[in-house]
Amino acid sequence: MADYLRIEVDDGVATITLDRPPVNAIDLQLGLELQAAIEEANGRDDVGAVVIWGGRKLFAVGADIRAMVNWGPDEVRPSVDALGRACDMLEALPKIAVAAVNGYALGGGLELALACDLRIAAADAMLGQPEVQIGVIPGAGGTQRLVPLVGVGRARELVFSGRQVPADEALSIGLVEAVVEADLVFEQALERARRLARGPRLALAAAKRAIAAAVESPGPRGAEIERQLFTGLFGSADQREGMRAFLEKRPPRFGAS
Repeated sequence: MADYLRIEVDDGVATITLDRPPVNAIDLQLGLELQAAIEEANGRDDVGAVVIWGGRKLFAVGADIRAMVNWGPDEVRPSVDALGRACDMLEALPKIAVAAVNGYALGGGLELALACDLRIAAADAMLGQPEVQIGVIPGAGGTQRLVPLVGVGRARELVFSGRQVPADEALSIGLVEAVVEADLVFEQALERARRLARGPRLALAAAKRAIAAAVESPGPRGAEIERQLFTGLFGSADQREGMRAFLEKRPPRFGAS
């Protein structure tokens, strides 16, 4: 049983709630628990989408600095590897992941949100990679995932300054996809996740992979990956149902294939 998070499954959505008071600081144990929760969600046929949430007060404020202050490279590596691996698993998950961001998402907390496919933030949320202000840099993929979202120049400005970005600016630069009132963040994220979980899961997984290819292998290679994924969906139950429903002028009834 996890000590620092909860995973609950309902109506096709796995909600992973961080629960390490007071600020959901991400240490080695929480990183490993995140890996286990993501692996569980991946292996469950009754899960079609995932929501990552830190609760109504805040998302997560990064690493446990008090524990790390006197560490050297060998001591810090397991913790950053644990969070980095969790983020990589989330990014590669063949199900759509939605981050529900209340309050602060800073440092490793923002890195975790960046690994999700969609981010919904509270109107009063603050996001940032403040690591440079304590003499280090993002270590769990923050620099890598910022660039395709906000561009090279803005990624540099955010990382070099370490400043916290208010929600309205985060929306305008592409750091989040939606901003809603604070008391609606989780419900909005859950509703989006439910709609996706009811959708054509094979096609959504393929779309996620194709978009990743546009970042990782832009140009002809990415286009070829997209074509392979497109053709590979033909013959699937979801493709048959989706196209038949279109021709019959009715809503599709996608299964969990």
